[in-house]
Amino acid sequence: MKISILGMGYVGTVSAGCLAHEGHQVVGVDAVPTKVDLINEGRSPIIEADISELIEATVKAGQLRATCDQEEAVHTTELSFVCVGTPSQRNGKLSLDAVERVCTDIGRALKAKNEYHWVVLRSTVLPGTTDNVVIPSLERSSGKRAGRDFGVCFHPEFLREGSAVADFFEPPFTIFGTGNHKHTALLRELYHWMPGRLHETTAATAEMIKYVCNAFHAVKVGFANEIGSICKQLGVDTETVAKIFMSDMRLNISTAYLKPGFAFGGSCLPKDIRAILYKAKQLDLELPMLGAVLETNRRQVEVALDLIRKAGRNRVGVLGLSFKAGTDDLRESPVVVLIETLIGKGYRLAIYDEEVALARLIGANKYYIEQTIPHISSLMVRSPKEVIDASDVVVISKNTPEIREAVANHGDSKLIIDLIRLPQEAAEVSRNYDGICW
Repeated sequence: MKISILGMGYVGTVSAGCLAHEGHQVVGVDAVPTKVDLINEGRSPIIEADISELIEATVKAGQLRATCDQEEAVHTTELSFVCVGTPSQRNGKLSLDAVERVCTDIGRALKAKNEYHWVVLRSTVLPGTTDNVVIPSLERSSGKRAGRDFGVCFHPEFLREGSAVADFFEPPFTIFGTGNHKHTALLRELYHWMPGRLHETTAATAEMIKYVCNAFHAVKVGFANEIGSICKQLGVDTETVAKIFMSDMRLNISTAYLKPGFAFGGSCLPKDIRAILYKAKQLDLELPMLGAVLETNRRQVEVALDLIRKAGRNRVGVLGLSFKAGTDDLRESPVVVLIETLIGKGYRLAIYDEEVALARLIGANKYYIEQTIPHISSLMVRSPKEVIDASDVVVISKNTPEIREAVANHGDSKLIIDLIRLPQEAAEVSRNYDGICW
């Protein structure tokens, strides 16, 4: 393919060298003549492992050249990558000046071009930027319509400095965010050789995924450092702890616990976080990330309360009482906290939980139920249908076949507030449905 890459910074240079290496005809574009001259001399404008060799070889083979003439580059190619910087301002806001300027220039070039052209944004931008900034800039300056006369795609990069070339050729996944899937065959063909799964989604989703990945990487670094700090203070070998921790690929280094939903509870997580924070205080050690975990968890209960308050109705049913499905454990259940708050605010409640109902008769939590939460126990009814019939707002905090069936058969006239993400077919039954994170 014939590809123009606008912005010969870190991402642009790596993309240019790697795509040219794959046999594409690549034109690098930059407003800085020095960068253009370096590339045309077969030299890299950035320091990065293996990129100098790729640029030297592809320039020599005639697969890569550079220019300051953006219009000529757009006219002679079928696809343009936008790889300009989006620096952070003092208040944290992203500067989109370069993105808007380049898109406006591309639009002017497209005004005189008859062939369909793809504009692919690789710069890291917040959700909504492609739809609300990039496309309007292109349409205003070109006089043409996105999707009809040209395509627009947000295509996030996942290149780490120091291993960017290897990351380019072996990405964890490839993402195309576009509202126009009609012409994406060209984009798929561009990466037909790549390993990893290819995802086609909306531009906003693709933009968000980039931030989710980077935020999670930052969280992992912060978490590891805080654990290392307390290990050192306690005289525990940090490296051994980390090595054993990372060997668990089923829970620790996995997809476990990463599904957005309601707060955590139970007899382990809240207690153990509090214990490690107390020990840190004894050691005069600050662990701000771990310290924020319990506050974040508390906030999820507040979010659920806000959803119920906004409904403006007094009769509330709760399907699920223990902290997760498959258990009768009510210790530090966030659902119990939610219910006690609602009771205190005068709401009329009906509650169902099959496992807790059984525990009330024979389970290990019988004493806890009778002595600690008898006011809640007295509100429990015998079936999910009774809860739904007695309520205007139904809060779903467990995903069991019995609860799903009751919601599907009797929940169509109720406001459903879903804390655990019901399957789509169950959620769509209600004409009035809201989820805590979706």
